[in-house]
Amino acid sequence: MRITRALSLALLTLGLAAGPAAADSSPSASPTDDAKAPTTAGTSFRTATEVEQGVTATANASAGDYLYWSFPADAEQRPTVKATVKLPDTHASQSWQIDVYDGLRRRQACQYGAQTRTAAQGSPSVELACTLRTVRAWTEPWDDAPLPGTYYVRLTAVGLKTADLGLPVSAEIQVESKDIGGAAAVDGSLSEALVPGIGITAKDEADASDSDGSAKSPKSAVLSSIEPDGGWSSNWWSDRWVWTAVGGMLAALAGIGGYALTRGNGRPRNLPPGV
Repeated sequence: MRITRALSLALLTLGLAAGPAAADSSPSASPTDDAKAPTTAGTSFRTATEVEQGVTATANASAGDYLYWSFPADAEQRPTVKATVKLPDTHASQSWQIDVYDGLRRRQACQYGAQTRTAAQGSPSVELACTLRTVRAWTEPWDDAPLPGTYYVRLTAVGLKTADLGLPVSAEIQVESKDIGGAAAVDGSLSEALVPGIGITAKDEADASDSDGSAKSPKSAVLSSIEPDGGWSSNWWSDRWVWTAVGGMLAALAGIGGYALTRGNGRPRNLPPGV
């Protein structure tokens, strides 16, 4: 009876712990319906158009242009960038490529996906995709693992023929992330997310002072104001804490069950009855 009650308690605890873990493994929630979808793209890292995850950004451009967007990615997320380029009715064979850079402008390798594709002559469109590695909360300085912060997407045609330069094209991109959860947790975190900023100059410090000479803290200037819903993760909590606690409880219950099975009724078997 005691063993059955202990096993029931263990199964109940395991079920309660599996709930948050299952929720963490689901794709990130879509932004609110009133989120404005960008209709332009930047031409450099500094002018990259910000786009929320789950929102489809569009842009009209000319073949040969470099198109830039930026999006936020937090720890324990695995972002996937998808792009579609609609081509004119008449064009030669074209190769298009999508590249993703982190907040330090390091090019990140695609874990899988068609990062470069060639559109045959007369093809109406070409589709690209790039799934990054899971974003880590912390890594060694020599490692190029993805870190929390702003990420940049660059879309362009490579090896374009002269006859196709300047032809009108339209592009759209969308970024979605899968929350990996505690399976990607590491022991450590960045003090701040890698969001590009602008250094405070002496003039900015002078402007930040009151007329009476008392100093005020200058406002921090950032190139990217977009961040994940709920802000950047502090990264001290993950569902691996739940599974660690569940494992400890199961180990304790297994010890109690083993003791209950082996301890007997407390009476030596070699004693005669009545003693």
